[in-house]
Amino acid sequence: MDPLALARWQFAITTVYHFFFVPLTLGLAWLLVLMQTVYTATGQEVYKTMTKFWGKLFVINFAMGVVTGIVQEFQFGMNWAEYSRFVGDIFGAPLAIEALLAFFIESTFLGVWLFGWDRLPRRIHLGALWLVAIASSLSALWILIANSFMQEPVGYVIADGRAQMADFGALVFNPNVWIQFPHVLVSGLLTASFFVLGISAYHLVRGNEPDVYRRSFQIGAWVGLAASVLIFLNGHSQAQHMVETQPMKMAAAEGLFESEDPASFSLITIGDLEGRREVFAIRIPRLLSLLAYNRLEGRVWGINDLQQEFEQAFGPGDYVPVAWIAYWSFRAMVGVGTLMLAVSGAAVALVMRGRLSAPPRALRFLPWAIALPYVGTATGWILTETGRMPWVVYGVMRVEEAVSATVSAGMVLTSLIVLTLLYGLLMLATIYLLSKFARGGPQAVSALEPSGDPDSFLASDGR
Repeated sequence: MDPLALARWQFAITTVYHFFFVPLTLGLAWLLVLMQTVYTATGQEVYKTMTKFWGKLFVINFAMGVVTGIVQEFQFGMNWAEYSRFVGDIFGAPLAIEALLAFFIESTFLGVWLFGWDRLPRRIHLGALWLVAIASSLSALWILIANSFMQEPVGYVIADGRAQMADFGALVFNPNVWIQFPHVLVSGLLTASFFVLGISAYHLVRGNEPDVYRRSFQIGAWVGLAASVLIFLNGHSQAQHMVETQPMKMAAAEGLFESEDPASFSLITIGDLEGRREVFAIRIPRLLSLLAYNRLEGRVWGINDLQQEFEQAFGPGDYVPVAWIAYWSFRAMVGVGTLMLAVSGAAVALVMRGRLSAPPRALRFLPWAIALPYVGTATGWILTETGRMPWVVYGVMRVEEAVSATVSAGMVLTSLIVLTLLYGLLMLATIYLLSKFARGGPQAVSALEPSGDPDSFLASDGR
């Protein structure tokens, strides 16, 4: 019944719910742009059918992303009031720009695109979808600018006991942003590609609309393979940046208790219950130095040395995150990424060999692979956020200093239970709708087709 622990659980749970929808929105918007651009350029009706089918699933997912995202911003004022007071001048600016600019463009032109089929000229209608995709990516960018200030605070001064913006340009061009943003965008493409792959495989095995789903499968396979490769390349850059800016997070992710030069990479490490000593480990010599510095030597700082350094810089306290969470979330993320690379590579091999006309029975397992990017994304964000602890703003503000002083444990617990149950029901409803219309194919989404005015869409039988 600690208000701090409950507030952290509440924000973590609502974030996981919200981020269940965000990557698919980011990536599927660009796949829709690709499909409709081909349709506009060639006039082939199959691409129009594809765009409409995947577009309706995009709309269902987008609506839930909006609902779950709104509550997150309210939590800053309710559960994290001290944080909002301290960094509101900085943190509020990118959030306001995201809401007033990127999100409004995205939602407005999504409506134009949704109700503009066969009413607008093809190129103007396509332009609306391009704006949806661009605004969706810009929305993610501004959110990550805010988050990057928490990871690597720049462009601020402390005045009157509060952090105040001193350089807006430094905030926007924070080095962490331009490493993190491509990673999030590519993870969205990876999520969308596996979503398209899994559903297309489901229909190909059953012989449904083979022309539509064969082309969809090809797009999902090639985008998935490209995104899988890019996610590893960008992840490598992220890890190197982490060594420089948040060495404690890297030490926890590698189970490295004592500093090493050259540093070994952990295949498996078991530490003591306090997370301060290695009990058993299997490690590859020099590999961590290679990953960190692109050479076979170089010091990587360990947890115990960093703890002493932080105590000297910031005073007594525990500056070590929960090491086992960082360690295993990192391995889950990398393991799932490797599996996605293998799956997408196998899918591309099927495409190149022309095996989709008579799809192998193994494709019936591919719909289960839709879960892989969600696991990878969730574990990646768990590492990003928990590995930063105990800092809410790295090196500036500790998490216990950020929680609201006037909110009781009972209040937080009540809202935690209500939001968890409510979001759980909404997620089940969304999964049901996505599953229903995905299985039904282009004919099923006709129930969601607007006929003349927006009211007819809202009143349609899309249960």
